[in-house]
Amino acid sequence: PTPSSYPTTPALAFENPAIFEKLGTDALFFIFYYSQGTYQQYLAARELKKQSWRYHKKYMTWFQRHEEPKVTTEDYEQGTYVYFDYESGWCQRIKPDFRFEYAYLEDSLSI
Repeated sequence: PTPSSYPTTPALAFENPAIFEKLGTDALFFIFYYSQGTYQQYLAARELKKQSWRYHKKYMTWFQRHEEPKVTTEDYEQGTYVYFDYESGWCQRIKPDFRFEYAYLEDSLSI
């Protein structure tokens, strides 16, 4: 059981969007994956998006361009990306020659 001295709700500071601008990428990823369905998850996602990370709905992880795409079409772009590996390493990895299909881009979140 969790000791009663541990907080059971997020600190009020985490209701303030400005706090999320000060957090590092690892902290934002942690909040995104471990505070699902909360306002804090939304704020973490919004801040990641501001930092040019894009959420891939099929792979359920975040991608960021490592360089400009080699190919860009109406339906996808292809090139080298950095992605966040939350399953096996909790780290950022390089994915060369990745095809990011826009159909899997989570774009409903406004920043």
